[in-house]
Amino acid sequence: MINDIEKVLFTEEEIAEKVKEMGKKISEDYNGKDLILVGVLKGSVPFMAELMKRIEIPCNMDFMAVSSYGSSTETSGVVRIIKDLDFEIENKHVLIVEDIVDSGITLRYLKKYLVAKNPSSVEIACLLNKPDRRQAEISVKYLGFDVPNYFLVGYGLDYAERYRNLPFIGILKENVYKNK
Repeated sequence: MINDIEKVLFTEEEIAEKVKEMGKKISEDYNGKDLILVGVLKGSVPFMAELMKRIEIPCNMDFMAVSSYGSSTETSGVVRIIKDLDFEIENKHVLIVEDIVDSGITLRYLKKYLVAKNPSSVEIACLLNKPDRRQAEISVKYLGFDVPNYFLVGYGLDYAERYRNLPFIGILKENVYKNK
């Protein structure tokens, strides 16, 4: 797997430090509020697990699975909910936890969908932001890193369900995904 990586963008240590900063800010902003973290499966799992450890106030968690990519590297533009929430979010403060904002289409749809369930608020925490690929405007309240327009893997990010388990975020060599 490591031979498929062109360059490491963020080390495990750099990610941990950024997530610690984000957790501190979230703890301050939501102190005394009923917070529920909603992780977007599957890519958010490592980020959400680390973020929860850094949030110093009580919070609940749930997961949703949505898809706009399938097995492709390009969004289809059509968002499907594959797994919905298990808990009610009415009158709760919802923080969507996502690995990367790419086109913005999925997060825009998801935020609108959750707002319709009458929570007190809906915000987004995202580890990575890829602004060069944005197709839909979306506001991210808690952001880790801006990244260049490369195909990234590791720390939850995948290509065809592989590379999620890498402890860092790296650029996947173009010949790996172009020749498949």
